[in-house]
Amino acid sequence: MDMYLVRHGEPMSETEDPERPLTARGRDEVRRVSAAAARIGLRIAEIRHSGKRRAEQTAEIFADALGLHDAVVKASGLAPNDDVRPVAAIFEAAADPLMLVGHLPFLSRLTSLLLVGDPDRQLVHFPMGGMVCLVRGMGTGGAGPAWNLAWMLTPEIAFAEITRV
Repeated sequence: MDMYLVRHGEPMSETEDPERPLTARGRDEVRRVSAAAARIGLRIAEIRHSGKRRAEQTAEIFADALGLHDAVVKASGLAPNDDVRPVAAIFEAAADPLMLVGHLPFLSRLTSLLLVGDPDRQLVHFPMGGMVCLVRGMGTGGAGPAWNLAWMLTPEIAFAEITRV
């Protein structure tokens, strides 16, 4: 089963707007990535976001692209410095693909925990608006569930893909 991790798009600075909504560039980059995800037939059951305005807007853009308007929910435990272990347990128990829209360092720590069991090892750089697909497999020697990095989609890759079409 696949799980998707998305870093929010570029936000305004706190001095511009304390809620830090997406900038025009941030919205555009997330639209490109979400459109590419829709073109490859991405199927998910639910999009969860941290509740911060920039993550909520990013989740809504993905929902529009994927036709999942009723599948966007605010979830606790996804703030930048939250413990990643409860969310990793949710991924392990999930029966359907999920998308999490969040922040650094949370997404980086969660990815590292799922891939190598160590949230303090930085393995993946998440650009703003970037998306990672993790696929559940078997650990070495069949020791149990483990996750593998299947692919990553960045705004730059999505833009290059769009200009080729």
